Formats: sequence, C-alpha cells, structure tokens
Amino acid sequence: MSYSDFTLDRVRKTFGLTISDKIDIFASVHEVECPSLLAEVLRENVPLALASNTEKSRSEMIIAPILIAVRKYLNNQISLFSGIDFTVDSTQGLNGNCDFIISRSPELLILNAPVVTIVEAKKENINAGLGQCVAEMLAAKLFNRKDSGLIFRK
Repeated sequence: MSYSDFTLDRVRKTFGLTISDKIDIFASVHEVECPSLLAEVLRENVPLALASNTEKSRSEMIIAPILIAVRKYLNNQISLFSGIDFTVDSTQGLNGNCDFIISRSPELLILNAPVVTIVEAKKENINAGLGQCVAEMLAAKLFNRKDSGLIFRK
C-alpha cells in the first residue's frame, strides 16, 4: 500500500480521523502580490498544461513555477523537493513519492524537518486525491515528530 492507495474514507477509518469541511480557513491570511515574471509564465504555461491534460504537465508548467516563486519570496529559506521518496512508515501505508515537499529547512540536498507543505498535482478529480493528500500530511506529522524526538501517537 502507498499514499496513492488511500481514499478519503479509507484514510479516515485507518487513522481514526474526523473530516471537517471548513470553508475559508485561510481568510485571515493576507494576500501577496503575484510577481510579474510568475504571472507571465503562468499566462503562457496554463493553456499548455490544460491542453495536455496530464498531472505531469500541470506539475511542471503550473505548480513548479509557483513553488519556486514562493521559495524566492521567502528568500530561499525553505527547501523544495520534487518527486522524492517519502517513506515514513510502510507498515501503515505511509510510503511512496510525493510530487512536491517543502521544508522549513534551507537544506537542499537532504529533506529535514519540519516538512511544512506537501503538494500533489491532480489531473481533474481533486476529491479523488484527498485521501492521498491526507495520508501524506499524516506522514509529514510523523516525520516531523520523529525528527524532533517526539513519539507519534494516533
């Protein structure tokens, strides 16, 4: 089993989670102006990515430029990993590759805690990928606790 095998219902049952569909959870976060270079890249890339209609094209042409701009906005004080293995606990199915992982550590060669964001590219059906995303977030929580010496409890 790997991250992509999880449905939302399966991850909820496996880990005893409660699903909350809260709206506007980031309403209090202030907006950041989109850099002109990123806006230009997206104007050019989005139609290409959508026409190709694959997760890979969306990942490379839309998501990667945005995450690189985020890293630049944060003065390169975060690390960005693409397509790396993120096996945290195979016994629980928390293994596999993640499209993108952002760590608060500026280290670029080794993934260090804390993992703050995991991004998955999806073709069209976002809801079908929610289980995978939740499983990856749980893995990040476990990874961060292990790296800081805390013990993971469900």
